[in-house]
Amino acid sequence: MKSHPKSVLFICLQAIVLLLASCTEKHVARRPNVILINVDDLGWKDLGFMGSHYYETPHLDQFSKEGLVFTNAYAGASNCAPSRACMISGQYGPRHGVYTVSPSDRGDPRTRRVTAVKNEDTLADSLYTLGEMFQDNGYATATIGKWHLSDDPTKMGFDLNVAGNHRGNPGKDGYFSPYKVSNLVNGPEGEYLTDRLTNEAIGFVKHHKEDPFFLYLPFYTVHSPLMGKHDLIDKYKAKSGSDGQEHPVYAAMVEAMDQNVGRLLKVLGELGLEENTMVVFTSDNGGIRKISRQDPLRAGKGSYYEGGIRVPMVIRFPGKIPAGKKVVDPVLQMDLFPTFQSLIQAEKRSSRVDGVDLAPLLFEGKELPQRELYWHFPIYLEAYSPKDDQAQDPLFRTRPGSVIRYGKWKLHEYFEDGSLALYNLEEDLGEKHNVIEKYPEVVIDLCERLKAWRGSTHAPVPIKQNPAFDQAFETMKIKQVMQK
Repeated sequence: MKSHPKSVLFICLQAIVLLLASCTEKHVARRPNVILINVDDLGWKDLGFMGSHYYETPHLDQFSKEGLVFTNAYAGASNCAPSRACMISGQYGPRHGVYTVSPSDRGDPRTRRVTAVKNEDTLADSLYTLGEMFQDNGYATATIGKWHLSDDPTKMGFDLNVAGNHRGNPGKDGYFSPYKVSNLVNGPEGEYLTDRLTNEAIGFVKHHKEDPFFLYLPFYTVHSPLMGKHDLIDKYKAKSGSDGQEHPVYAAMVEAMDQNVGRLLKVLGELGLEENTMVVFTSDNGGIRKISRQDPLRAGKGSYYEGGIRVPMVIRFPGKIPAGKKVVDPVLQMDLFPTFQSLIQAEKRSSRVDGVDLAPLLFEGKELPQRELYWHFPIYLEAYSPKDDQAQDPLFRTRPGSVIRYGKWKLHEYFEDGSLALYNLEEDLGEKHNVIEKYPEVVIDLCERLKAWRGSTHAPVPIKQNPAFDQAFETMKIKQVMQK
C-alpha cells in the first residue's frame, strides 16, 4: 500500500512540531534556578570563613570556596523589615517608606529631640517584588520562613508560602514544635524550626526539579529567642570563646543553620541541579553586639556603623562564575534584583531598581564602577545594651540621620543637631576616628551628594521639634544607664 504524499508530509510536519516543542521544553528547563538564603541577624563575622574562631560552619566554609565571597556587602538597612523591603523591592528606603519595625518613635519621648517620620510596616502592593518578577517570567516561586513585610506573600508573587507572615520572630519558645507562627503545620513534638523549614525547601526543590524555580529561604534563625539543640549547646559550653564570641546557645543556632544549608546544597547535587542553580547566601543585617561581637566593625544591629549594615554574602554558580575568590567592591543587597533579571534574561522587569547589575563582575570579572551607597533612617531605635552597643550615644542605637559611603569615605549626618562624622574605612574600619576637620573638601562633596540623593528619592527629613523633649532628663538618663 502506497502512502499518500500529503499524509507523509503531514506526518513529517507533525514530527518537526513535536521535536521543536521538545527542544523548547528543554530550553525552558535549562533556565537557571535561583536560591536566595537570608539568615536573620547573622553578623558579618559569625562564620568560619569570615574569621570566627568559635562558631563552626564547615558547610558554608566549603560553599565559600565554591563561590565568590563579598567582603564589602551591605544590607539596605540595619534591622529586619526595612532591610527585607529594600532587597525584595530592589529600592532604597525612601521609595517604600519601611524604615524600621514599627513604631518609629521608640525610646523615651523625653530623650527624642525631633518628631520621627511615620513608618510603613507593610510593603505596598504597588511595588514590584522579586517574587513577582520571577513569577511573571514563568518561574515557580516560594518563600519559606520569615517574610515580615505583609500578612500574605502569595499576593506579592509567591506561589508557595511556608511560615511567612507579618511577624518578625517565631515567638516565645518558638523554635521547637508545636510552633507559634502561622502558615506552618506543627511537626512532631520537639522538631526544630530550622530543620523543618529546610525540609520544606527541599520538598519544593524536588517538586520543581524539572521547572525553573526561585526559592527564597529566609530562616527565622539566628533571631531571638535564642534556642538551640541541646547537644550543640553542650558542645559549645565545653568550648572556649574567642574575640567576644562565646554564647553557646547562639553558637548552636549558627551551627544548626550551617548544617541545614549543607543539607539543601547536597540535595541540589543529588538532583543534578547544582550547575544550573545560582545560590546566594546572606544576612538581613548586622548581628547584635551584646550576643556576638563583629570586631573590628563597630556596633551591631540597629546601628548604621559598619557592624549594623555590613553583612556576609556569597554567590555560587558552578562553572559560570569564579570560585574561591574574594570581591572587595562594595555591593548592596538591592543589586540582587537587577542581577537576577539579567541572569534569567527577564522579559518582564521592574521599572525601577536602585541596585546595579552585578553580571559584568560575576561573569566577566569586571570591576564595578565607583558609586555612592546610601542609607536613610529618619527614626529612633532604642539601645539594646548601652555599654555594649558602641552607638553614637548610650540611649539609642540609631538617632535620625543619613549615611553615604563613596569609595573609602563614609559620612554620617545627624538630623537632630546637624552634626557630621567622617571616617576613612581603609584606615579606620572600626569608625573610631572622626576626621571631619582634616578633610573639609571631602565633607562638602559628600554632603552635596547626600543632599541631592535625598531630593531625588523624596527622602523625608524630620525637622519638627518634639515638645516632650527634656534635656535635663536626657542628661540624667545617660548618666544613669552608664552607671548600671
